[in-house]
Amino acid sequence: MENPKEFYNQQIAKYQGSIKTLYRQLTLYSSLRLITFILTAMSTYLFFGDWTKFVASLIIGFSVFLFLLLKHTKTKEIWNLHKNILQLNNDELDILNGNYQQRPEGKAYLDPSHFYSHDIDLFGKGSLYQFINRTQTKDGSHKLALLLTQNSIDNILNEQQAIKALSTKQTWSQNYAATAKLIQVETEPKLIIHWLSNYKPFLAGTQKWLPIAFTMLSIIAIILVAKGLIFPSILMYWLILGLAITGKYLKKINALAQNTSQLKDTFKQYSKLLHLIEENKFESSLLQAKQQLIQAKDEKASIIFKKLSKAMDALDNRNNLISAVFGNGYFLWDLYQSYRIERWIMSYGNKVEQWIETVAFFDAYNSFGTFAFNHPNYTYPKLTDNNKISISNLGHPLLPIKKRICNDVNIDHHNFLIVTGANMAGKSTFLRTISLHIIMANCGLPVCAEHSIYHPIKLITSMRTTDSLTDDSSYFFSELTRLKFIVDALETDRYFVILDEILKGTNSTDKAIGSKKFVEKLAKSEATGIIATHDLSLCDITEQLEPVHNYYFDAQIQNDELSFDYKLKPGICQNMNASFLLKKMQII
Repeated sequence: MENPKEFYNQQIAKYQGSIKTLYRQLTLYSSLRLITFILTAMSTYLFFGDWTKFVASLIIGFSVFLFLLLKHTKTKEIWNLHKNILQLNNDELDILNGNYQQRPEGKAYLDPSHFYSHDIDLFGKGSLYQFINRTQTKDGSHKLALLLTQNSIDNILNEQQAIKALSTKQTWSQNYAATAKLIQVETEPKLIIHWLSNYKPFLAGTQKWLPIAFTMLSIIAIILVAKGLIFPSILMYWLILGLAITGKYLKKINALAQNTSQLKDTFKQYSKLLHLIEENKFESSLLQAKQQLIQAKDEKASIIFKKLSKAMDALDNRNNLISAVFGNGYFLWDLYQSYRIERWIMSYGNKVEQWIETVAFFDAYNSFGTFAFNHPNYTYPKLTDNNKISISNLGHPLLPIKKRICNDVNIDHHNFLIVTGANMAGKSTFLRTISLHIIMANCGLPVCAEHSIYHPIKLITSMRTTDSLTDDSSYFFSELTRLKFIVDALETDRYFVILDEILKGTNSTDKAIGSKKFVEKLAKSEATGIIATHDLSLCDITEQLEPVHNYYFDAQIQNDELSFDYKLKPGICQNMNASFLLKKMQII
């Protein structure tokens, strides 16, 4: 079992050295380019009167300069990639040390109407999403949020297998993340898909040959002029003809060029990400299935994407005035490149959504794989059909190990726990701990426990009901609406229900009566779950309903000091602390 901190420190040492070496190479290539430029300028000046030597020195100088430029560009790409990998490893050490609150919070995914996302610190400051998220693309972030909120129990074993496989490939995962991080200007995938699916070509298939034929005639004309067989003015007229042909389509070419220029950089990086997926060997049926989605006939998606990128780069040359005039005048350059792009869209445009989804899937699952790698002591729940959840030493994954108090939890299907306890004794934390176990288990993630036997079940909660001035609804009405949502959901599927102090918006007598009737309804519907409450009268219901059991968190007051052990115990809490705290804080 590899130690995460040791791995990250090794990676940091490796890439710090690599970055220094690459920087020296970049400096060398820059210096050599400057020297080459100076020598080429001097030689062309010295050989100005000798046509052969002049041309030779110019060609040699230009070739060497271009070679050094390409080497510099390639080295800089690797340098930027390694800088990203170095940053990723530094970030991982920070996260392992508990410093992750500066990372994206995912607040946009909070939804009060969802089954649980609003209640359990899934999104927001100090949330599971903030702790677990390693995505580098917008679509990857959306995919991760979807995985955490999908509330599905259909494919857990395959998901576990995929996460286990990725947790052993941290070098590959970091390379993937660092490559995705290089995408500086990312066009929203849905905009790309919308544009491709709605694009109408303006060049017919037969027009493929027009630029080729025109280019051949241009070359013949240039040769004839060079041999003195036709007048040089012919080239001027030919240039005007080429520009006139291109001008006929200029408006549509401009629109195509504007759209493709926005996609070009994104597509280049996506081709690299697809290549990384294609070339890796995954020991997981789920990952292998995703790998198959990026195959198109006998060609790999990365190669197909690269073809489009080259055509986009070529069309982008029209921004150079000389290339625009002479390229279109003699070779119908823009027409030819537009034709290439349009043929690509017609052939592969319907595949792009699938390829982008695959890139987002691996971006999101890398977050899961890294989480599993970072927590080698967590356990993958053992799935069972015996209608039982049995967990030993269950802890909250977002609490530091030194502050984390773990509990054993055993709940049979159709059983309901009533948990009482003093203020700050740990009831709400316990409810969120159970909730996160269910969500993580349903996603295929390892959980913060020593051992877990888990019968998969969906989650539904009511813990943070709020009123709404916008909808003109009171707190109590909002809570009733949420409880109605839970009751309706239980009529169609199995859920683990978690409730925190229901019917807070009414008086104590009415609350006690209403709470008992609601728990009775849950018990009759054979629901499974937990309710936390300060209302000790609710505990009496266990005498009438066999599936309902009482548990509590204790508080001790000794020598005028309040203490908690945060351990779940069978029975009913006898020690409340509100009056003590009011006095202690000199409020009363």
